[in-house]
Amino acid sequence: MQTYAHGADRRKPELVASMFTPEGRLIIHRDPGSTEPPAVRTGRTEIAKALTSLERYLATTHLIANQLVSFEPGGDRANAETYCTAHHIYESSGVRRDRVMSIRYLDTFARTDEGWRIETRTLHCDWVQDRPLTG
Repeated sequence: MQTYAHGADRRKPELVASMFTPEGRLIIHRDPGSTEPPAVRTGRTEIAKALTSLERYLATTHLIANQLVSFEPGGDRANAETYCTAHHIYESSGVRRDRVMSIRYLDTFARTDEGWRIETRTLHCDWVQDRPLTG
């Protein structure tokens, strides 16, 4: 989880993609209330490309919080729910703004020869707040 956040914030999409299995899936649900279907990216190349969308922000900070993990029998697979507060800094009409998202990652992990990797990550955004930066 920490490597994923670091890779996102430091604009290292290949690092983020390496946290997935080669056929891994990233499912992104739009903002709360959106009627658009989720975006689905499959495989490391598509996932890395999706992460380049963060380049439109001046900076991002993903703060990882609560995590609940359960292991499946056999110990080579696990499921997790992880909370994240993500700040997205951008400028609009000469004012720096912070688009804050409350995110829940629902993950399925698999133990591989590379170590633990994400098979499927489903990103749910519970709420969004957009506010000017002051000070």
